[in-house]
Amino acid sequence: MKTKAALFAALFAAAAAPAFAQGDAAAGEKVFNKCKACHMVGDGAKNRVGPQLNGIVGVEIAHDPDFKYSDNFMELKAEGYMWTPENLSAYLTDPKAVAPKGKMSFAGLRKQEEIDNVLAYLETFQ
Repeated sequence: MKTKAALFAALFAAAAAPAFAQGDAAAGEKVFNKCKACHMVGDGAKNRVGPQLNGIVGVEIAHDPDFKYSDNFMELKAEGYMWTPENLSAYLTDPKAVAPKGKMSFAGLRKQEEIDNVLAYLETFQ
């Protein structure tokens, strides 16, 4: 049985999938400034309020054993939820739609171009 979050992600993925190849990593670095209060990437990245995001694209949700994830994330992990570009896009658009009881207080990015760019930036840390 799929959760509402999984259904939302699948629907959003179908609409957004072609856009990722067009992301600009340099522009995404600027967008990532909105994330820096809680997340780090790059050499020496550490967990903060949120987990470090190196290697996030394409891995299972809640994959860092050194970070205390919300119960909501752990439920999604048990369902096999992966951080595909499509799922990351859905989460960055509206975190509470994917993980309604998650800890992240960020409201989301409203522009698809910003989401594509930040995803391109995150992909440079694989």
